[in-house]
Amino acid sequence: RKIKVEKAAELMCVFPFVVKAFEMEIIPAERIVAQIGGTLILTCNTTGCASPSFSWRTQMDSPLGGKVSNHRTYSTLTMNPVGIVNSHSYLCTVICERGKKEKSVKVELYSFPSDPIIEISPSLVAGEPAPVICRIPDVYPSHHLEVLLKKDEHVLHEKDFLDDDSTNTETKIVTYTFHPVAGDAGKEITCVARLPIADMDFEPKERTSSQKLNVNFGPQNTVITASPGNSPMEGDSLNLTCVTQSNPPAQIVWSKYLAEESIQHLIKNNVLFIPRVHFNDSGRYICEVINLVTNKTEEATVDIIIQGAPVITKLTVEPSTTVQEGENVSIQCSAESNPPPKIILRRKSDNADIGTSSARSIFLPSVMFQNGGDYECVAENKYGNSKSEITLNVKYGPKNTIITVFPAALKEGETVTMKCTSSGNPAPVISWKKKKANGESEKISTNATITIQNLKNQDLGLYECEAYNQFGKEEKAVELYVQGLLEEPDQMIPLIIAFSSVAAVAVPAVAILIYVSRQAKINGSYSLVKALRLKV
Repeated sequence: RKIKVEKAAELMCVFPFVVKAFEMEIIPAERIVAQIGGTLILTCNTTGCASPSFSWRTQMDSPLGGKVSNHRTYSTLTMNPVGIVNSHSYLCTVICERGKKEKSVKVELYSFPSDPIIEISPSLVAGEPAPVICRIPDVYPSHHLEVLLKKDEHVLHEKDFLDDDSTNTETKIVTYTFHPVAGDAGKEITCVARLPIADMDFEPKERTSSQKLNVNFGPQNTVITASPGNSPMEGDSLNLTCVTQSNPPAQIVWSKYLAEESIQHLIKNNVLFIPRVHFNDSGRYICEVINLVTNKTEEATVDIIIQGAPVITKLTVEPSTTVQEGENVSIQCSAESNPPPKIILRRKSDNADIGTSSARSIFLPSVMFQNGGDYECVAENKYGNSKSEITLNVKYGPKNTIITVFPAALKEGETVTMKCTSSGNPAPVISWKKKKANGESEKISTNATITIQNLKNQDLGLYECEAYNQFGKEEKAVELYVQGLLEEPDQMIPLIIAFSSVAAVAVPAVAILIYVSRQAKINGSYSLVKALRLKV
């Protein structure tokens, strides 16, 4: 053992031992910036002291607000989480056999932990005020806080908190009354929060949050476009398109004004399509747009005028196309077109214009059978014309009943033909009767024409023709009788003459017997015409 000690002494003489100086430091050094809620570790380190003794305190002898952990050559003060109580200057003291040393470090605090929170209604209505709220959570020191509210790059509102004397973290609130307009839809509201503290090195010193605006508005600026235009030709297609500005998209309802201010509802669509327009499609069309969120409505109107050649819409006979003579008759013709048509109503048989009008009734008082026939309505304008026909059928009793006898001069033994004609609607039924000696009439034929072969004396007498239909009857009569004798050199021949008489429908036929006692000397044949001229 003695040899070992001596050996060690020899070595110490050869290599002298270097003793380090007693030093200490605090890490981090000097000024420390810590965020409230975070973790901060202060380390007190020493050198040149084999067995140091560490102690921590604040300059104001306040509670440390942390946990001390001592090791052989260093000591730590851990603050987790960092709180407002840690805003101090901390002093670390090291005592060693070689002496005592102290160092301090200042801890400065801030709190700016998260971005602002924007509160704004997800469904704004243009023109209606709405609050915009920006919350900046857990700020410290708040008297440095600056807040801006911006719409895109336009500053809406600014606020600072210079007079705020809060001694702890607080959530600061900025409120602004926003008046949205339709043009704000899709833009952004941004809240910019700044915490500019001089000589404090931390990031970030500015935090922002944005929210896109959903602005409900309208309907507004509603317009109707007509294609190919407001005055299409009859038969063309027509597109009416209703355009409006609205958020959310508006509900669109088409309707049309009718007579007496009534409205015809059409479709719920922004486009009203008519594949082939007619004149009755003319009128005022209404596009009504409804925003169910803003509860607002707006209307746009367009006047449509269909142009084209006339179309006859009405050609009637009242009370009917078949009437009885003496009734009052109204013929009506109307047409539609643009420009308005000229209307001509006439009977085709004589081309006589009964009336010219845009739409009217033609009155025929106590119609006569001559008024019957085909009537034509002609409507025309610069684009063309249109025609339509209707037949007026006038029913009437027999008229103008006529008996004709052939030949005019009759001789015994000849053939005699008697024909009865009469007009009427429906066509009259003709019948013949002959007066007998006892005054009664005997029906002898239902033909309009009767023929007497080999004329004899017993064929003489009164012949009656009756014309009949459901609306009345008319009678006429002819009498075959002896007027005189023709003188020939060797013989006397009886001359027979026919004399006609007429009986009205309402008056019974009366046989008129005329006896002419007059002799005539005639060279040649006897004229029936002359006989009819005899005075009774």
